Amino acid sequence: MSLTRRDFARTSAITGAGVALAGSVGALATAPNALASYDTDAAADSRHGVGYGPLVPDPKGILALPAGFTYRILTYSGRTKLESGEFTPSNHDGTATFDGPRGTTLLVNNHELKGPRANWEHPVPLTEGLVYDPAAAGGCTVVEVRPDGRVAEWVGIAGTSTNCAGGSTPWGTWLTCEENSDKAGVNGMTKDHGYVFEVDPCDRRANRSPKPLKFFGRYDHEAVVIDPRRGHAYLTEDAADPNGLFFRWTPPKGFVYGPGKFRKLADDAGVLQAPKCFDSGGKFVDDLSRATKIGTVYGVDWVDVPDRDARTVPVRKQFEDDQVTRARKLEGMWWGDGGAYIVSSYAREESPVQHDGQVWFYDPKRRTLTLKVLLGVNPDPSKDGALDGPDNITVSPYGGLVIAEDGEGVQHLFGATDSGRTYPIARNELNTGTEEEPEYSEFTGVTFSPDGRTLYANIQTPGIMLAITGPWKRQKR
Repeated sequence: MSLTRRDFARTSAITGAGVALAGSVGALATAPNALASYDTDAAADSRHGVGYGPLVPDPKGILALPAGFTYRILTYSGRTKLESGEFTPSNHDGTATFDGPRGTTLLVNNHELKGPRANWEHPVPLTEGLVYDPAAAGGCTVVEVRPDGRVAEWVGIAGTSTNCAGGSTPWGTWLTCEENSDKAGVNGMTKDHGYVFEVDPCDRRANRSPKPLKFFGRYDHEAVVIDPRRGHAYLTEDAADPNGLFFRWTPPKGFVYGPGKFRKLADDAGVLQAPKCFDSGGKFVDDLSRATKIGTVYGVDWVDVPDRDARTVPVRKQFEDDQVTRARKLEGMWWGDGGAYIVSSYAREESPVQHDGQVWFYDPKRRTLTLKVLLGVNPDPSKDGALDGPDNITVSPYGGLVIAEDGEGVQHLFGATDSGRTYPIARNELNTGTEEEPEYSEFTGVTFSPDGRTLYANIQTPGIMLAITGPWKRQKR
């Protein structure tokens, strides 16, 4: 049933501010330059129960953490090796954790490698039976952390392209997403790309003969989450000219989820739709970047995608600008608090007020999008302090969100509390540039262990998976 603009306007008028704060996390906010508060005194915040204090420089030049926290390197591209003997692939990206057998923790790790294999020193190895397109360099690996601390790693899927954020499923599998839609014959590819694939970390046999889940559409996929109650899948697209879309996939009637069940669906199964948003006054919103205030709420209708496989026209270009709502650099997503947290990384000319990132919350029950986080433009990315360019995201078991930064200059993992305070968790100190012109890779793959005791994250370049432990505590609102 369509949620009409008139219905949304009437509901907003009746409920007032209550709609603006839909979702249990409340209105998170962090922004320098007066868009919202940004707390630079980490020590003072820690004394008041927010965060863990200032970051302590790392003598090894890898990761600065608060006092009392430590890190461990699990995989390092070009240094650690897979069970099969090849080096760990590079360009770590989206990651999720799963309970493994005999007390192990399993992590599925995407590798964002675009184009031909010859372009990369350490592509994902072409393991027999696990290859989709032998010309492509990407894929994902499974990392097993054993109770005694030993680590093993093997290929989950190979021959895919530009595997980005992805997402886990309620039944314990991983959906790896291709952020690249090259067709066969382009950039040396032998098959069409731009799909989602399912990887089972607990059953290696289930991953043989990879099958693209074409019903999710062919475009530059970023992330995906599954609504465990209603069965919808939500997906983001990181694209421009025009900006990308946020999608909803509705399964066919009677479909029962479970490991391997997606493989049995037809390529056109279910319904793929894009959003059409409107404000409380019933006015159509063409781009989420128009929002300039924390707590902004938009109602959402859903519009069918004409040709989800994009045989002649890319999916996002199949709509006129007045038919759908776009967003600049739609990035990571995470399911929590009964809905989906969605990152839009930054905006310039699209927005009335330039900003360096948004986090939205989609409430499927109300069918609303609420702006939770808004980052002001970072005035000097080379200096530690201000934050910009949110990318991968997770909901913290200690309250609020943990966000991986992918902006300019200094790169952080940071937390955002329910009431709007932000606090640093880690800073990348691995300089891949020069002393005169330092460069720091983005963080990716932020996710907690199933028991909440360990925070995992990646430094994308060269490709390092880290396990962070310490005195985690519940964050005050």
